Amino acid sequence: MAEVARLAGVSIATVSHVLNGTRVVREQTREAVLAAIGESGYTHNTVARSLVTQSTRSIGVVVSAISNPSLVEVLQGIEAALVRAGYTLLLADSHDEPADELAVVQTLHQRRVDGLIVAPSTDPVRTIGYLADRAVPAVFVDRMVDDRFDQVGPDNAEPVAALVDHLASNGHRRIAFVRGRPGLSTTIERDHGYRLGMSRRGLPITDELVVDGDSEQHAGCKAMHALLDLPERPTAVVVGNNSMTIGAVRAIREAGLTVPDDIALVAFDDFPWAEDFSPRLTVMAQPTREIGTCAVQLLMDRLADPTRSPRTERLSPSLVHRDSCGCTKK
Repeated sequence: MAEVARLAGVSIATVSHVLNGTRVVREQTREAVLAAIGESGYTHNTVARSLVTQSTRSIGVVVSAISNPSLVEVLQGIEAALVRAGYTLLLADSHDEPADELAVVQTLHQRRVDGLIVAPSTDPVRTIGYLADRAVPAVFVDRMVDDRFDQVGPDNAEPVAALVDHLASNGHRRIAFVRGRPGLSTTIERDHGYRLGMSRRGLPITDELVVDGDSEQHAGCKAMHALLDLPERPTAVVVGNNSMTIGAVRAIREAGLTVPDDIALVAFDDFPWAEDFSPRLTVMAQPTREIGTCAVQLLMDRLADPTRSPRTERLSPSLVHRDSCGCTKK
């Protein structure tokens, strides 16, 4: 830094202000410092700076499945918001395995990230304990797991109830539900939404019409086959997430049936190719990028005030009306 200061004809303090943005510097001076940095080949030592400031300006992000299109879009929202806030993102995939999740959280924490954003696994108990015991600033996204932490995710119950109502308004009475992996907060809340929607319409809820799709394609396909094999198959189905939707559509085609002529289909979660399905899929789309942006804001607020009370934010999905529901677009 002394060499840069000499070349630019300024003080070392001015070089520091240019590098760290800690004070407004005249544009002419700033350009002189940047030119001197280029001439000298100087590289800012962020590790040394972190020892002084106790901040690495980095955030660890742990996702349960990087292949999930919804989480990819959440991640895009997180990344864009972190860049605007002047932070670097360190990404890890837990593969939805609790042991892997704990390991990557520990690794990121040991690398001195300033905070963590976690899309939790199916059983995050050990991860929650680790973060709580060490008072690590953290935000959970998607699945609501512990109100001692900041959390953000979609509203689940009312949007699924709205999907049921959408089908019922088109004359369907025998409406089935393919729900996700048992025990997940998203599964519990969306199951509640299905039952709420059926109850509001005065429609019977029977065990045979609610099947488990385990939140993934193969199980979703198997669950849909079970519905189609019923003596009286449903005339419509609500599917609990995008992966199961792909499996459900496959099962309907394997049975020689078509959507929506033989069975109407709506789903929770939009994804990039839903518009390209035949028929195009009617879905309840999560505000995925907004969830990512909100997660970063919650974490920035936590870093600014570690003592504030934790907040849980729910963002509302929106109905994307296409063709698979089989009703006329209003």
